[in-house]
Order: sequence, then structure tokens, then C-alpha cells
Amino acid sequence: MKPIRKLLLAGMAIAMMASPALAQTYRFVIVPKAMNNPFFDVARDGCLKRAKELGNVQCIYKGPVEHEPATQAQIIQDFVTQKVDGLAISVADVAAMTKSIDAAMAAGIPVVTFDADAPGSKRIAYIGTNNKDFGLALGKQLLQLRPDGGKYAIISGGPGAKNLAERVDGVREALKGSKWVEVSGSPAFSNDDPALGIQQMTDLRTATPDLAAIVPVGGWPMFAPEGYKAFVNKNRKDIDAGKFTLVVADTLKMQLELLRDGYSNALTGQRPFEMGEKAMDILLAIKKGQKVPEIVYTGLDLVTKDNVAQLLK
Repeated sequence: MKPIRKLLLAGMAIAMMASPALAQTYRFVIVPKAMNNPFFDVARDGCLKRAKELGNVQCIYKGPVEHEPATQAQIIQDFVTQKVDGLAISVADVAAMTKSIDAAMAAGIPVVTFDADAPGSKRIAYIGTNNKDFGLALGKQLLQLRPDGGKYAIISGGPGAKNLAERVDGVREALKGSKWVEVSGSPAFSNDDPALGIQQMTDLRTATPDLAAIVPVGGWPMFAPEGYKAFVNKNRKDIDAGKFTLVVADTLKMQLELLRDGYSNALTGQRPFEMGEKAMDILLAIKKGQKVPEIVYTGLDLVTKDNVAQLLK
């Protein structure tokens, strides 16, 4: 064989060994509580962006269309059967998901949680918000806006979600000892359904005409912006007079726009895009045999009319 041909073949062999196409590609799945919740769309976008940057990672996004813990458990089981390389799960129901997580880990599939945790499970890490601090921040925002107090109600999501229970506890702790009093029927559980969340706000206001504040610990009512605006417009007189206050969780773009336009008094935001990114990083590190932190907090953003324009840039 001629020397030049030998050199060409050798070069091709080296290039093939170094080619990313021949490197192992990991299939990591991000499983939200519900795919009709735009909060999780942002986590998906972070996951897809980071997977593309890493090159050897495929981000798969699938969960129940609506908040259905049994369906989420079945989806996880299906991915275990497919032998994917890792799972990142937002836990809809702690009891149901603990069994699913432990089964996946027993099958050799590493599991992390994001947004909502199951700390009693065998999951390797949690990525997301410190939910007690989140609730405290919501309560402190209300207290700062309305130190005079009054009657308030909380809108939550699924009753089996530990992260939401921690947020409710945080709100209550922040308002303990103040002039704020929680009304009967609070928290109302919307099961992450935007339309139901709006209806519950209407029902709470009807049941307690002098209700002074509603604090949704997730952004659900605002995720149906037209219905939410109709509710606010119906109560506009009291809102403008400072008699009725809305402090809402999350800071998706649509929510920031609603705040800018006068449809809420304050927002406390999580960072779902970062959750999706870090889920891919941590699962990849686990697959490489690296030690990862058990808890990764992604932080909060406090937003009012004074700084909303900055976050919308």
C-alpha cells in the first residue's frame, strides 16, 4: 500500500474514533406533572437547549396531558420498560411517585426530581425551588403591600404535591402574628387546572365578599389569561382602591405582561428553564459516575410594577 494511502486511511480512522456521531447518546426523559401547564414548557425548553449544547444527550419530554398522578406513574413505567438512561420527574403525588421512582432506580435507571420532590424516595437529587422559602416570599410580599391585613385565601394545585404543601405552610408562616386571617375553604385545590383555579377565585370572593387577598401558590389562574383578566376586571374597583390584592406565584412571560398591565400586584417567580438545564447536567454527571449534590436550588425572582419592565427585556 502506498504511503500516502496509508496516511489517508489512518487519518480517517482517527476521525471516525473522534466523531461525536460514534459517541454514546444518552436518552434522558423529563416528566412534568401535566403537559397543559405552560410552566413545564419552559422547563422543557431548558432541557432541549442544554441537550443540544451537550451533543451526546437527547431530551425527551412527556407527561400526562392533565394533572393525573396515575397516568404519570404509567408513563414512568413505560420509560423504565424502554430502558432510558435517566429520568427527571416533577412529582405530582408523593406516595404514587415514590413507588415509581424506587422501581426505576431498582431497574438501574437514575432518577432526579425537579420542581416537586419526593424526599423519602431513592431519587438521587432534587433540582428546583426551596418551596418553604417560596411560600414565605409570597406571604411577605402580601404583608409588605398590605400591612393592614384582612381576610385572605390560598389557591393550591394537587393535594398530594409536597412542594405545594410547603408553599402553603410558608405563606401561613409569613403571615402568622399579623392582621391577616385565612378564610374557611382555603387552600382550594385546583389540580393545576387554570380554568378551575379562576373559578375557585370567583367562588372564594363570592363566599367572602370582604376577602382582601388571594394568593395562588402556583401560576395556574394566570395561565388562562383571558379568563383571569375577566376575573380581575370584575373586581377592578376594589383592586384599584387597595381593598383586594393579588400576589401570584411564577413569572412566565404572560404573567409578567399581566402584572405590567395592572392585573396583579406582585409575582414571586421560579426558574423552570434552569431546572430543565440542570436536570440534563446532573443526569449526565451521574451516568459518568460523578458525585452530584443532593439538593440544587435554582432561586427566586420577586417582581412588582417597579421592576417588571426589566424582566420583560
